[in-house]
Amino acid sequence: MARNISARQDRSGDGRVKAVLGPTNTGKTHLAIERLCAHSSGAIGFPLRLLAREVYDRVCAIKGADRVALITGEERIEPKHARWLLCTAEAMPTSADLAFVALDEAQLGADRERGHVFTDRLLHTRGREETMILGSATLEPMVRALVPEAEIVGRPRFSTLSHAGARKLSRIPPRSAIVAVSAEQVYAIAEMLRRFRGGAAVVMGALSPETRNRQVALYQSGEVDYLVATDAIGMGLNLDVQHVAFAGLSKFDGVRQRRLFPAEMAQIAGRAGRHQTDGSFGTLSGTGGHDAEFTPEEVYAIEEHRFAPLTRLFWRDADPDSHSIASLIGDLERLPDRPELTAAPEAIDLAVLKRLADDPAIAAEARTPARVARLWDACRLPDFRQHGADTHARFVARLWADLKDGQIPGDHVARAIAELDRPDGDIDTLQGRIAAIRSWSYIAQRPDWVLAREEMAARARAAEARLSDALHGRLTERFVNRRTSVLMKKLGPDAGLLPVKVEDDRVLVDGEPIGVLAGFRFRVDPSARLADHKLLLAAAERHLPALLAERARSLCAALMANEAVDLALAGSSLDWEGERIARLSSGKSVLAPSLGLEPALSALPTAARRELEAALAGWFDQALRPLDPLRQLEQASRDAAGGPELRALLIRLVEVGGMLARAGSGVEHLSPAQRQQLRRLKVQVGALDIFVPAMLKPAPLSAWRALQAVRGRNLGAPHPAMPPVLALAGKALPPPGYRALGKQALRLDMAEKLLHAAHAVRSAGSGKPIILDPALAVSMGLATPAYTQLLRLAGFQPIMPRPLPRGAFGPLAPPRWRWRPLRRESLPAALPPPPNGSAFAALAGLMR
Repeated sequence: MARNISARQDRSGDGRVKAVLGPTNTGKTHLAIERLCAHSSGAIGFPLRLLAREVYDRVCAIKGADRVALITGEERIEPKHARWLLCTAEAMPTSADLAFVALDEAQLGADRERGHVFTDRLLHTRGREETMILGSATLEPMVRALVPEAEIVGRPRFSTLSHAGARKLSRIPPRSAIVAVSAEQVYAIAEMLRRFRGGAAVVMGALSPETRNRQVALYQSGEVDYLVATDAIGMGLNLDVQHVAFAGLSKFDGVRQRRLFPAEMAQIAGRAGRHQTDGSFGTLSGTGGHDAEFTPEEVYAIEEHRFAPLTRLFWRDADPDSHSIASLIGDLERLPDRPELTAAPEAIDLAVLKRLADDPAIAAEARTPARVARLWDACRLPDFRQHGADTHARFVARLWADLKDGQIPGDHVARAIAELDRPDGDIDTLQGRIAAIRSWSYIAQRPDWVLAREEMAARARAAEARLSDALHGRLTERFVNRRTSVLMKKLGPDAGLLPVKVEDDRVLVDGEPIGVLAGFRFRVDPSARLADHKLLLAAAERHLPALLAERARSLCAALMANEAVDLALAGSSLDWEGERIARLSSGKSVLAPSLGLEPALSALPTAARRELEAALAGWFDQALRPLDPLRQLEQASRDAAGGPELRALLIRLVEVGGMLARAGSGVEHLSPAQRQQLRRLKVQVGALDIFVPAMLKPAPLSAWRALQAVRGRNLGAPHPAMPPVLALAGKALPPPGYRALGKQALRLDMAEKLLHAAHAVRSAGSGKPIILDPALAVSMGLATPAYTQLLRLAGFQPIMPRPLPRGAFGPLAPPRWRWRPLRRESLPAALPPPPNGSAFAALAGLMR
């Protein structure tokens, strides 16, 4: 079936053929879309699936989705009445009767792997009314020789491309693309950009089209200002790039490591300066590459768009003889009969075919033309995983085992897809799964390979979409620091216009969290890197005064309206939401300390600061209301009419928080009138203690503890319930308001209640020993040893009952108590006089 080239050019006279040639950014693709839509039907063949998808969406918006088809190896959207087709070059219909046909990037006929496909479309695919060949100006000699009837139209570049020299990565301007020579270099550069520029989008040939598009959208939206890519950026991506920096100028082309051709450099550099915007290109210094510098000849060629013309295109018989495997291989390796064409290097599909032909079992199974053709179709499955001919041949062999006698069962395809449909793993793992899924997408798109084809194709597309989402998330998580990116863009002269707000105490800059406001203190987000802290603090300082002023106004309004506010006294601090906002310091008296704002609030505007101080002072005064009984004592101590004895006692009561042991208090020196004054002040003089009953509550004790912290005294915390009796652990001191009685502590008013009851029984006993009923003490939870100790402290002495006589049984008689108060002369008649010249001597003189 081998035929010469001219025999297949029988349609070259149909319609007019136009070759639109020129450098990048000349509007060639846009022109082809306009011509496509101007005809009643047509198709455009593109080099990449993602480019076909992009143009498909544009044509759908013009013609309607029900009239437009997308045909690629992995995805087919073919409405019943579709008249405009967007395809990859391999999937282009070569014999359809269409009014218009266009081939994009036709210079790829010189590509080692896919060139023969583009050459075949250039030679044989024609539109009924119009055919358009799009490509580089280097293709012109080939068009003149192979398509002599074509009208050649040159198009100038819309913008200027200029060389900018070598720059360090830190000096690369925003809206730049950095082209690396390997995936490892892409990752390293993207990591560095994340560290000090907020990150970068990543584009590599190994990414799925959907992931690549989403990464490009990340850059196009302005979320990041840098894009790091392999040479895959050179085709099919229209970007708003102002500068392209090459990290290296060589690549591995599948055979050897070689320097990029000037035309390849220009294809990549041409991504800069799209439309009417001029662009620049250069190299990245400091990468360590020996070839990372343009020669003057290369700079001239790129800037002036002058490149060596193509002299050969790769060719391979597109319609080989399939009567036998030998004839098929013979036709695929046949030399062309035109000097402008050269035999294509052995592509991976031919390499796989040869490996399978060496398998005797497969060779025996493929003996009829139909089976040979089916085997060739299987071998043409693209190696999406890029594992090489040997690994790919094993996969195709397993595929052939299912295809040789029929179709692949749907459950087998579904199981293979389900095994790959897992969004966990790192970037490389997800890329591998997407590549494998693309193989199954291609298989499911074949019309006679899979049972339940449409269902399996939909499953494969859905799995690829989920994996692409996960891969995009991993890339963004690893290479994009949105917070740093936002700050780097906004910390310029217009930083004051940066949208900043607080949500649930989180400070958001342009929607990105940079830290939290704890009270009035800004704290950098703990997830931020150490290198970012200075940047985040700088951003916060620009906006903290306004944020704190707003927060201060809200707090003041809540305090004035008596709303519930999370303010609390903690030692000598006043805390709001757990953060200190003010400190207490010694004032005019123990009950009137000074309140001062924390230094962290110095960023507040003066007016807001004064308003907050006044509001907090009002709250603090309200918080000390439980200490009003002590304030009454303090006020009474200033009244000279009370007498020095009473005033001294009141001062001591105020100094100790309204609880004072009676022994040594000097209460015995008070006159009846002074005692009456004590009662009017609601001071209870008990048998053991003098105290203010109103102070035996959690609120006043907590307030008193805070005031003592100001004086450097660390009192124990009051019990929140203040029960009558508490257990003491070891030698622990009792809480405020309690008297220690061995292993228990008894509240002062309860102790006075028990002693008052004991004295009532004593008074009725006419001086005789008495028996005390312990029921009241037991009801309080007071143990017998503690009750005994309390009575002894009050002057009661027990008289123990005699033991039972021998042979007698029954309970012992209860103990009897007699009161033996301390003699007056045994008590100190008065406190010793203070030493002359001391502060206490001066105080004593004032009180006389």
